[in-house]
Amino acid sequence: MINYESDEERAEAIKKWWKENGLSILLGVGIGLGAIFGWRAWMGYRETVGQQASAAFEQLLAAAAGNAQSTRAQSKLLREEFAATAYATLASLVQARVEVEAGNLAAARTALEQAIAGSPAPGIRRIAALRLARVLIAEGDLEGAAGLVAQHDDSKGFGGAFAALRGEIAQAQGRMADARAAYEQALAAGAPSPDRIRMKLDNLPPAS
Repeated sequence: MINYESDEERAEAIKKWWKENGLSILLGVGIGLGAIFGWRAWMGYRETVGQQASAAFEQLLAAAAGNAQSTRAQSKLLREEFAATAYATLASLVQARVEVEAGNLAAARTALEQAIAGSPAPGIRRIAALRLARVLIAEGDLEGAAGLVAQHDDSKGFGGAFAALRGEIAQAQGRMADARAAYEQALAAGAPSPDRIRMKLDNLPPAS
């Protein structure tokens, strides 16, 4: 610690130190305050956008109850104006369901492809892939469905569902032994709708 002989000497030392370091201190404080206020502003903006996207998604769900045209328009709005939110991907999933119910498989395929391409969440991508594979099966594109299953079947949590799809593909291709093995794997893995899978398994022709 420096000992000063007088208050004047101490004051001069302080002035000198401030002259040398004051600007950097002020800049540091300014940057710190700017970061704090900027972060708060950004969080406020995200919250506002999230609320707007949530409201738009609720409108989409209401439209999906029976108006395909309104569903398409609201889904497009969510994808264009709220692309950075999860609601954009969910909108594509909702639209795909409505399109399937309306028999518009090509439009459903497009919506599901958008969901797979736009979602950063692996779980949502797998759900979209499962639904897209079913659309491809319905369209008769068994090879496309098989490729999609192979590409996205990389999680134990979805293994049963993908195994069930492999069974459907194999059955449609006439590969009954492979279909039986896939259905049994699906049941063992706890696939959704086990009664439906068991029925498909029981309806397979007996092994020769």
